[in-house]
Amino acid sequence: MTDLRFEKLFLRGYRVGQSAWFPALRELIKSEISAELDEDDGLFIGYGMFSDGLPYTLQDNYDFPEEQLCFQAVILENDFLKAVFLPELGGRLWSLYDKEHERDLILANTAFLPCNLAIRNAWFAGGVEFNCGRRGHDEQTVSPRFAAVLQTAKYPVLRIYEYQRDRGTPFQYDCFLPEDSRFLYIRGRIWNPNRHLVPMYWWSNIAVSEVAGSRVVVPAKNAFANRYNGGSHVLAKLALPDGEGFDASYPINFQYVKDHFYNISEDRRPYECLFFPDGYGFCHISTRRLRGRKLFVWGQSPGGRNWNKKLLGCGLDAYIELQAGLGRSQQECLPMPPRTAWEWLEGYGALLMKPEQVFGDWDHAVSSTTAAIDGLIPEKELDAILLETRRSVALQPGKTVIAGSGWGALEELRSGEKLCPQLDFGAIGLEQQAWAELLQSNTISSGLPVSYQVSEAWFERLQQAAPSWQVHYHKALNFFRRGDLERAEAELDAAGEAAGNRHLLHAKANLRRLQGRNPEAAELIYQAGKLDTTDHSFLKEVLKMLLEMDAYEKMLDLTGSLHPELAALPLVGLMKAFALAHTGRLDEAEALLMNISALDIRDIREGENSTSQLYIYIQVKKAESKGQVLHPDNVKVPLSLDLRMSQPK
Repeated sequence: MTDLRFEKLFLRGYRVGQSAWFPALRELIKSEISAELDEDDGLFIGYGMFSDGLPYTLQDNYDFPEEQLCFQAVILENDFLKAVFLPELGGRLWSLYDKEHERDLILANTAFLPCNLAIRNAWFAGGVEFNCGRRGHDEQTVSPRFAAVLQTAKYPVLRIYEYQRDRGTPFQYDCFLPEDSRFLYIRGRIWNPNRHLVPMYWWSNIAVSEVAGSRVVVPAKNAFANRYNGGSHVLAKLALPDGEGFDASYPINFQYVKDHFYNISEDRRPYECLFFPDGYGFCHISTRRLRGRKLFVWGQSPGGRNWNKKLLGCGLDAYIELQAGLGRSQQECLPMPPRTAWEWLEGYGALLMKPEQVFGDWDHAVSSTTAAIDGLIPEKELDAILLETRRSVALQPGKTVIAGSGWGALEELRSGEKLCPQLDFGAIGLEQQAWAELLQSNTISSGLPVSYQVSEAWFERLQQAAPSWQVHYHKALNFFRRGDLERAEAELDAAGEAAGNRHLLHAKANLRRLQGRNPEAAELIYQAGKLDTTDHSFLKEVLKMLLEMDAYEKMLDLTGSLHPELAALPLVGLMKAFALAHTGRLDEAEALLMNISALDIRDIREGENSTSQLYIYIQVKKAESKGQVLHPDNVKVPLSLDLRMSQPK
């Protein structure tokens, strides 16, 4: 029989502390994307994207010493597979073990090592991550999601579910492992309860080990690939497997970081497999609602290798990701009709092939793999499981065993209706109390803001609310989201004197930033930073904004007044080194920089090359001071500082 049980999972790593109190007003994920596509490709490039992190706050508070961490794990196990889920970490499928062949099907990280890759900053590598709502590693990736269990006549089910705030949509994925199955099934369901269209995004991101000689097989003849030229981001179509100038079905061949979004035609069943040199393969299949497939590689560049070191625990060298989504690329959302449910079924398991069947000619590899999958699990069987489990699983209530956020409960309080009969969203928490106050008393007048709302429904409530500085502040953020800076400024002015109020100073600084009034923005954020230099998250926010404004003297003044514990943070040291270098103190800057490893700066952003840029700047300026000319391309960056993913190894 299939066993569903609870265990503790112990990992070394860095705990994620309290979320930041300030709203994420600066853009976190670039969304300016152009496309060089055919007129009949039909991608929704740029649809549903955001230019800021609202309504979220950052989760960048993981500057703690490494320690032993404990997570609540939920195990699904039969005679063939053992699956481990971590509801407290975004419902991540942490590991999937093939008991027959004694092999890991996906990469199970040996440590919990958060780094700055997600919408809210903190993200970790490994397992399978399920992203809903907006582009990127989503807002719940290191936060608890609800977990419930239910028992059908055939097998137990683990349900992970939550409320997606950007779209106002509840979602769930029901995980089950029939006793005779060699595939783990994950049944996705998103419900749009609104009476309007919403942009929708879903991607299941699967981490697998990068092994020399392994090959990705997918039923496509071309792929949409990201190309970066001079800071521009272009999506272009390339032939498979050699449109890159090499055989791109072998992940080890990529020198640089790359995404391949496979263009699977509508008449092909979607799947993606990774075969190792001996023919053993990881296989991901799904029903056709989940049409998109992607390969992500870090590449063999120094930056790519360093990112693997930052993200992986002991005993692990490198990984890649196989991904599956609603759209055919991650540069788009799909328009989801009102009062509509989208459902799909995913299967995770092993596929054993003879090496000569999958290594060699591309078309032969695809046809051989397709035939093997059809023989193992015909597409009609997947469709039948999806249909049968709609009533027997997806629409049945379960027993909640782990609580998620209070945002679903707040939405039910606002609307007066249950979001989904089968989903229990519990009660509101501390983050939702100000909004419950708005519903009950038509104002917000107690406490400092710690959470934010920018949806139309809440904006209407705010516009009708009795005035308070908090109401004016929240209205300003809503105008900020909508690009109406004039009204945002008027609301901030109406909120009262900003001096001594970090919320207002932070908002006004960002307003001035967007208006191009950098000296004023720098002064405002500097004033906010001086009010409290003990707040890790806000200190980093202030320093990053001052760096953006070229306010180097203010950075030096701020870093010079810090407690030694905060001054010793690697990111703070990097910020100080920037300020020293740009105020002519090159030797001091270089000495400080050389004591910092890019591997130690845990919250440096993915794709950010600040460590190498600063080192190059220092060397060029030092040469200038000696009357010499040193071209930046001729500077050899120490490996410990090199996160560039477009440099040859």
